[in-house]
Amino acid sequence: MLEILHYDEHLIAINKPKGMLVHRSPLARQEKIFAMQTLRDQVGHHVFPLHRIDRPTSGVLLFGTNKESATALQKSFEDKKVTKKYLALVRGFIDDVITINHPINNEYDETLRDAISQVKPLYQTEVNICTNPNFPTSRYTLAEAEPITGRTHQLRKHFAHIRHYIIGDKKHGDNKQNKAFMKHYNMNDLLLHSYHTIIPHPFNQEEKISIKAPLPKHFSEILQKINIPTNQL
Repeated sequence: MLEILHYDEHLIAINKPKGMLVHRSPLARQEKIFAMQTLRDQVGHHVFPLHRIDRPTSGVLLFGTNKESATALQKSFEDKKVTKKYLALVRGFIDDVITINHPINNEYDETLRDAISQVKPLYQTEVNICTNPNFPTSRYTLAEAEPITGRTHQLRKHFAHIRHYIIGDKKHGDNKQNKAFMKHYNMNDLLLHSYHTIIPHPFNQEEKISIKAPLPKHFSEILQKINIPTNQL
């Protein structure tokens, strides 16, 4: 059963679990469970995905309830009127709000495309994890990240570009950090969560729909273990 965050005549929002694909893909033919089909069966009618989030990423995922609403809602994505904010646990201290303006390559044809992300540090912590023999402790930041553009793996690539790798990112991350979290906390999941989305009403652009997704258990438990508060997230 999927957690439904918002449901009206035009829009459904769910809290997508980590590891679940949005819909069927030729790249994962062996998979049998998908967010779109599961939600369709749960609500009893067709749903129309408005965007995608990476398979290992959890959080807000939006669907239109009918074709007309989906078309109007998708236009807001095309016009860059949708705000999507993520939480990411990353290596090192980020001290200031930063804008990352760095082109990234398309996953399929290697074409470079403009990409912009904004990053805001929320909490910092230093814990007794040794990933470098020169330092007995390791530093981490819980950051709020907003992709201004919407490229595949954008936040994961941008954090890698500034060398603040997202913990648990097996493709773009820091293998030493990932191994350390597995050793100390028995955790190897990507710590990236789409926690807040704001989208205009499909037929009244002045009305904004704000949707928040609570942190999944594995994410909140890790934050508690490294002394980052979760009660205000």
